[in-house]
Amino acid sequence: MIPKELLRKIRQIEIRTRRLVAESLAGQYQSAFKGMGMDFDEVREYQPGDEVRTIDWNVTARMNHPFVKKFREERELTVMLLVDLSASGMFGSGEQSKRELAAELASVLAFSAIRNQDRVGLVLFTETVEHYLPPQKGRRHVLRVVRDILCHKPTYRGTSINGALEFARRMLPHRAIVVLVSDFLPETNPSRAEILAHLKRKVLHSETLGRISSGVLRQLARRHDVVALQVVDPYEMALPAIGRLMLQDAETGEVVEVNTSDQRRLRAFSARATKTQDELDRLFRASGVDAIRVRTDQSYERALADFFDNREKKRGRR
Repeated sequence: MIPKELLRKIRQIEIRTRRLVAESLAGQYQSAFKGMGMDFDEVREYQPGDEVRTIDWNVTARMNHPFVKKFREERELTVMLLVDLSASGMFGSGEQSKRELAAELASVLAFSAIRNQDRVGLVLFTETVEHYLPPQKGRRHVLRVVRDILCHKPTYRGTSINGALEFARRMLPHRAIVVLVSDFLPETNPSRAEILAHLKRKVLHSETLGRISSGVLRQLARRHDVVALQVVDPYEMALPAIGRLMLQDAETGEVVEVNTSDQRRLRAFSARATKTQDELDRLFRASGVDAIRVRTDQSYERALADFFDNREKKRGRR
């Protein structure tokens, strides 16, 4: 039985995301994610400006004047959402946790997909794949996707992105759109001497590169259209100067005392977070993966719209 509060939250997400999709994002989604091929549709009489290579010479010979072939895009796609449910996703310094934002983003993509007659599937993972929902169409299925993200109680607290990528590679026999939704925080604890501030295991963001195999990511991206959707909280990029804090690591339970009045450490924390984000972005580019970053304290609408626009422009240049 789903609690009423959670049902209300799912309904609110549906209302917000369906409006956004209907008003703007559905068309941008279709332009950004093209079909996998072209199907023959019909022939029609040649008109000035038509591509000569599309002339159907057999029909032209029978009719004694030129006809061209018309094609339509093979539109139906499969969108597979890989959503990280490790315990760090429950963190949120504002009104919305990273997990709630991930569910809303998944809802936007899922409603955009079904509006374009595409299928949507779901993989929920932590240290292992915990839940798999095969791709389907329809509003009820999208609501199931959102419900599962919000309602699923993970068995484990850590993260294995490589395991999720391998699972997707095995489960998708044909080309698909794979959207990896995660905060991309490290899965191993650094030593105490390496800690600058904040949640102990989340300071060394550079560990992220050690837990995502570039080989596995590149291999998946060669066969599928892979998008990395990074969900971050502003406190993971820069700590506020609010004195001494006792903070608990969501995935290990370890408690760390942090003195946020130390400006030197705050600057070092921010510099290291920036450096590691740059490294992560380079990893995505080198693997042929498009990436988008959204924050829990900002509207995601502009970020998604810009992402779709950039993909369409990039495809237009090819």
